[in-house]
Amino acid sequence: MFIASLLLLGCWAYCVLAISAAFRYRRQLRPKSLEKAVSISILKPLAGLDEGLVENLRSYFAQDYQDFEILFAVRQETDPAVPVVRTLMAEHPAIACKLIFTGEPPYAHAKVFSLKCMLDQARFKLIVMADSDVRVAPDFCTSLGAEFEDKGLGLVTCPYRAVAGHSLWSRLEALGMNTDFHAGLFTAEMMEGAKFAVGPTIVARRSVIDALGGIERVKDYLAEDFMLGRLASNQAGVRLSPYVVEHRIGSETVLKNFAHRLRWARSSRRSRPLGYIGQFFTHSLPVGLLVTSVRPALWPLIGITLALRAAAAWVVSKRILGARVPWLLLPWQDMLGFVFWIAGFFGNSIYWCGRRYLLNRDGTMQQAG
Repeated sequence: MFIASLLLLGCWAYCVLAISAAFRYRRQLRPKSLEKAVSISILKPLAGLDEGLVENLRSYFAQDYQDFEILFAVRQETDPAVPVVRTLMAEHPAIACKLIFTGEPPYAHAKVFSLKCMLDQARFKLIVMADSDVRVAPDFCTSLGAEFEDKGLGLVTCPYRAVAGHSLWSRLEALGMNTDFHAGLFTAEMMEGAKFAVGPTIVARRSVIDALGGIERVKDYLAEDFMLGRLASNQAGVRLSPYVVEHRIGSETVLKNFAHRLRWARSSRRSRPLGYIGQFFTHSLPVGLLVTSVRPALWPLIGITLALRAAAAWVVSKRILGARVPWLLLPWQDMLGFVFWIAGFFGNSIYWCGRRYLLNRDGTMQQAG
């Protein structure tokens, strides 16, 4: 009974921490005015047609900012994203743009290779690395430029509001990102500072990337975003940006969605092994049901667990990210997330871009066979 009660208390404590961390992040949001425009290079690695790609890319052309350029990278001219880019470039002739064909990457991490090719041709010292499924408002460059008037700041990473596609699996994954993932993100930042980055949008000074030995320093890591933030934190200030972007995750089949979730879980376990174990307490509803099924005398306490879980989900998703909470889906996502967290402890192989890779204990990867 004592251990069961401690497990419940641990889950409650985490929910309270997540709520506190979210409000702390919100209090830190201060409107910034741009004193002097800084030149910005926006790097967009592309591969295929994401759902909503045209509008995602158009949002970068629509920036209310004077001094920026956009670089796109694809492997081959036959990539279906190429006509989209060329059409947008023709629609916006006044914006400095470049389309780069990288060829086949010499190592497994094609995204890092694309970023390297674009960095080689980027003209400016402030670098935005944004995935193809990210959409922003016209004030994106202005807001990020204002942040970097802090001379001690080397890298920022933007939280994101996950926007689901049409499938149920996409809606469940978006719900998990907007509640569980960002609750952990805000809590980690409150507890130990920002020593990480999240992939959809990272903004960094070129000097910080160069000091690491270039972007290829993280080419062997599946979670290259996390490692880039960790390494950069040893060189300069790293923080969570007050600017929230939209992450349009699209729709996948159930098999692709599950493979993606398993890859994420296994990668997270190797990137932050102790933190991954601690995620046990982030699954308050499954843990609460498990504990009370073993110790029925604790059933009256399940109401507290439900209330705290709902409060944490609402604060993080609705108040901070601006995403509604589909309450009927939340218990199902909680159970599914718990299953994938358990699955992350088993196995060291992943399927990525049609190939099988082995994950090493330090988070690096190598192609199987």
